[in-house]
Amino acid sequence: MDNTVIVSLIALAGTIISGIVSAIISNSLTKYRIGQLEKKVDKHNSLIERMYKCEGEIDTIQHDIKNLQKGA
Repeated sequence: MDNTVIVSLIALAGTIISGIVSAIISNSLTKYRIGQLEKKVDKHNSLIERMYKCEGEIDTIQHDIKNLQKGA
């Protein structure tokens, strides 16, 4: 075989390997980032649920206070 063909085949193999490796690394980084975002969203959703519960309790407490003020 001609040296040019051998060099071309080696370059092709290097290009294919580097493409595959970069795709794998990019995919793992994307999965990591999505996992971190999911954790933040879970924390946010937990806060929203707790605040909704607190608002309901505050409404009940305000109603009780109004009833106590009417009775006094």
